[in-house]
Amino acid sequence: MDSTRLSATQRWMLVLSCAAVALVVGSMAALYTALPELATATGATQQQLTWIVDGYTLALACLVLPAGALGDRYGRRIVLVVGLSVFALASATPLLFDSPTWLIGARAVAGVGAALVMPSTLSLLTAGFPEARRGNAVGLWAGVAGAGAVLGILGSGLLLERWSWLSVFLAMAVAGALLMLAGCTIPESVDQERPAMDPWGAVTSAAAVGLIVVAAIEAPARGWLDPLVVAMFVGGLLAAAIFTVVELRVAQPLLDVRLFARRGFAAGTMSVTIQFLVTFGVFMLLVQFLQLILGYRPLTSALAMAPMVVPMVAISAVAPWVADRIGLRWPTFAGLVVLGVGLVAVSRLTVDSTYLDLLWPLLVMSTGLGLCTAPATAAIIAGTPIEKHGVAAAVNDAAREVGAAIGIAVAGSMLAAGYSDRIAPALPRLPEVARGPVADSLAAALQVADRAGPQAQPLAEFAKAAFIHGAQQSCLALGYLAFAAAVVVGVWAPGRPRTSAGDAVAAELASTRH
Repeated sequence: MDSTRLSATQRWMLVLSCAAVALVVGSMAALYTALPELATATGATQQQLTWIVDGYTLALACLVLPAGALGDRYGRRIVLVVGLSVFALASATPLLFDSPTWLIGARAVAGVGAALVMPSTLSLLTAGFPEARRGNAVGLWAGVAGAGAVLGILGSGLLLERWSWLSVFLAMAVAGALLMLAGCTIPESVDQERPAMDPWGAVTSAAAVGLIVVAAIEAPARGWLDPLVVAMFVGGLLAAAIFTVVELRVAQPLLDVRLFARRGFAAGTMSVTIQFLVTFGVFMLLVQFLQLILGYRPLTSALAMAPMVVPMVAISAVAPWVADRIGLRWPTFAGLVVLGVGLVAVSRLTVDSTYLDLLWPLLVMSTGLGLCTAPATAAIIAGTPIEKHGVAAAVNDAAREVGAAIGIAVAGSMLAAGYSDRIAPALPRLPEVARGPVADSLAAALQVADRAGPQAQPLAEFAKAAFIHGAQQSCLALGYLAFAAAVVVGVWAPGRPRTSAGDAVAAELASTRH
């Protein structure tokens, strides 16, 4: 039998894995468009809204590494099925209990389920596919994962066009339940050695990621030099140092930190982190630009971002094949540079810009993501033995979540600072009761202007200009970060393989074993 031909079981596994990762990634961004209605219906404060979104990301980021090890130890399919069950039940909870506290708790539990799902989807593919087809499967998975945020925004926009915010949670619960049942139909995959668990590694890794992510979430509101924020960052770095010492000493570590000495593994991890940092940062800005500046409804704004999916998924499907032949360096360098060009182009948008002015930068950004996302994921997987692919997948997923959380924090912080700086001259001329809302955000300023009538139109235009100023600064900073990362990762990543077959992934795996 030709080992390069996929069986029906393998094709079904690929479909299921891509659908599951799209669900849990899309769930991170699905609530963006529902937050205004959710706040009105539940009375949630701005801080509570932040935690309704970020509670999910925090739980996912903290637990994804131990969850990958659980899959290797006890079976990737069973961990996937359990994760989807937890995700579905938690997503259904707001249908019965819809107070802000219940919503925050439900989203955190859903994040626990997602942490079990994400590494399982990738490790099932890498363990279940022949080496000749593994790169294509990983490329498609990475493309779908990269497009997941857009798919989540699109799905929620479609639902909100006809139903309330509860429909978003209902859809996530139903999708999770259906995928859970589908997961029972695929074969089990497990590390035959069944290594012992590493509880101290699990605790210290969760503490390191959790403290750094919480610090990034709290920094925009408290300030980057706030004592609590600084203390959490320092605590996260200290926990990471303890994790490193623990992993170097235990016989069967949760993660062999020596892998980061391998250029492909380390460069791939850094590349994935930067990709999600800049992508989720700019998504947070673009959703507001489409709705508050262009005046789009939630569905229209979601459809406006949908074209990004096409080049991202299409290029991701072939990018690993290119990296196999020319090495990781050039696809990563080119992808991050193209991504940076798109971000700089977004930073040139103005209050008078149209959708066409935004569309071409969106397509440029998605092209850059397509070039570098899949090769980076493939390099991370190639840096570990096949029986440890669950942990490798978890490293990939943890890099995504930490990058996304920091990106949202950085973009939000710079947006708020730029907006506050430009809106300040208008505040003394406003009534006392209006100053707080106008200083807080563009959305609140537009509500004040709308209630005041036509005479407040200059205020609305001034607030829009202040928002654009902050958004331009954010996008420019993200673009420069992408350029800097392109240089660093491009130098760091392995270049053209020297093997006669030109197989970069095999070369990296061989170097790891030595």
